[in-house]
Formats: sequence, structure tokens, C-alpha cells
Amino acid sequence: MKKSQVCLKIFFLIFIVCGLFFTKSKSYAQDYLIGPADVIEISIWGEKDLIKQVVVRPDGKVSFPLVGDITVAGKTTTQVKKEVETKIREYIPDAIASVIVVQLGSLQYYVVGKVSKPGVFNVSKPITVLQALALAGGLTTFADEKHIYIIRYYGDKTQKLSFNYKEIKKGENLKQNILLKRGDVVLVP
Repeated sequence: MKKSQVCLKIFFLIFIVCGLFFTKSKSYAQDYLIGPADVIEISIWGEKDLIKQVVVRPDGKVSFPLVGDITVAGKTTTQVKKEVETKIREYIPDAIASVIVVQLGSLQYYVVGKVSKPGVFNVSKPITVLQALALAGGLTTFADEKHIYIIRYYGDKTQKLSFNYKEIKKGENLKQNILLKRGDVVLVP
């Protein structure tokens, strides 16, 4: 491989990685939605026995004393706080709850196939396809740049989205560089 091609690939990879830190998007500004595998802490002010860190189960629920099971997946911490306060007021009338996301476990993306470092990537914010490829160390020499796919699951349905890396490198069809959703798989044949 020519030195200029190597330099160009390194520059492009650095450009993508920088985008991980400097990209601004409307979706980043939205409140974080709790998901399965996240760890949250729920506490009731003034009640030392009612402070608990819990892992969100695959069904999207957590258990908390006096409240029982509550659905937290797909909700913000503010929404969960209000629900906990409402349910616990039967036992503690002036209860003030606090809900904090302690550990992110639900923002996982998978990159498989002909990339330098395939695997599962846990991140703290939504990322684009290019950013996911950068996290995976970029494409290998024999990767099919024109036929990369994003596999997305909706319950029992699966959607296959196309991504043409070759076009992106030329600055064309940039709209295909979508934000990935929880659990998306980027497949590089």
C-alpha cells in the first residue's frame, strides 16, 4: 500500500474518532432513556434502608422495597422518580425519591466481520455507523466497502439497512451515516 494511501486512511480514522467527541446532535441533548442492563440507584431521602442499586432486568423492570416491581426501561430518571414517589407515598407520605443512572449497560453496539477489532462496544451516548467502525479499528484490507449492513431488531422483526463506506469516503450520500440504536449490529462482509 502506498504511503499516501496509509496517511489518508489514518487521517480519515482520526477525523471519525474526533467526531465521537465533538459531534452535536438533537438526540444527544434529549434526556437519557433507561434500558435493560443499566444500573440505577433509587433512594428515598431520610430513609437509610431505602437506598438501593438495581440492575434493570431484560423485561425493563426493577424491584424496590415497598414499591415492588416498576417498569423503568424507556423512561427518564425524572419519570421513574415521580412513579417511585407516587407508589411509596402510601407508606411514607412526604417521600422524596432520587433516581440516578450509576452505570450504562444498555447502549451496546456490535461490530462484526472484516474490521480490525470486532466486538461489543458499550458507549455513553448514541453513535453513528462511522463512529462504530472507528471504535472497531476501521475496515480491514479485504472488507467489502460497498456492502456494509446495519442489522436492527424490533421485537421479533429484523431490519437490514445498507451502508456504503466507499460513498461516505467520497463525501457522498452522507445521510446513510445514521445514529445506531441499542443492540444494532454493524456487519462488514
